[in-house]
Amino acid sequence: MNNNIKELQKVIDECNKIVFFGGAGVSTESGIPDFRSVDGLYNQSYKYPPEEILSHTFFVHNTEEFYEFYRDKMLCFTAKPNNAHLFLCGLENAGKLSAVITQNIDGLHQMAGSKRVYELHGSIHRNYCLCCGAFYDGRYIASTQGIPHCEKCGGIIKPDVVLYEEGLDDKIIKDSVTAIADADCMIIAGTSLTVYPAAGLIRYFNGKYLVLINKSQTLVDSKADLVINAPVGEVLSQIKI
Repeated sequence: MNNNIKELQKVIDECNKIVFFGGAGVSTESGIPDFRSVDGLYNQSYKYPPEEILSHTFFVHNTEEFYEFYRDKMLCFTAKPNNAHLFLCGLENAGKLSAVITQNIDGLHQMAGSKRVYELHGSIHRNYCLCCGAFYDGRYIASTQGIPHCEKCGGIIKPDVVLYEEGLDDKIIKDSVTAIADADCMIIAGTSLTVYPAAGLIRYFNGKYLVLINKSQTLVDSKADLVINAPVGEVLSQIKI
């Protein structure tokens, strides 16, 4: 582990256009459960599989049941940024981090102070009326019961979260690809790299160092210059900026 930390420190010191690509494992140290681990949401018992509940079709046809699950399992306002989020903010302030690209929807990177964050799957903190487009924050959704309706027009409110069967935002994809293609180092952390199309973005990286930080192995470990199998925050807290 010590040798890996020394190697990562060397990479961080040398590079000035670092892109961080993170998944659920970045937020688990803040107390937010992931999806695919042994204790993750996908391995818990519900009336419907979580993959079905979090789909566009289910939202349209079973909106009230969608919101029961969404409020219970997806909304978390007690979580605070951990060492990984805080490190990345410091790295950005030092002028060495070009962008954070995240699959998470919790907003913890922004809470930590990061400015350039591309949220591939949206955010629980943004919700819009499907009829008039009025904005509602996440706490408003948490305070409602049943199906939340717009106070202005009565329309159904939908989270600005990318559900299964929905496409990613074109601008966010374009900005993410640009950042990755221009990076001299890409740090992939806290993700199994099994969720597409997000995981496919790494093919645009042609920089010098590809670093993987994850508690378990991933499908692209063999392509990385450095692999560290440990919690993300635990690793990054040992790096000096």
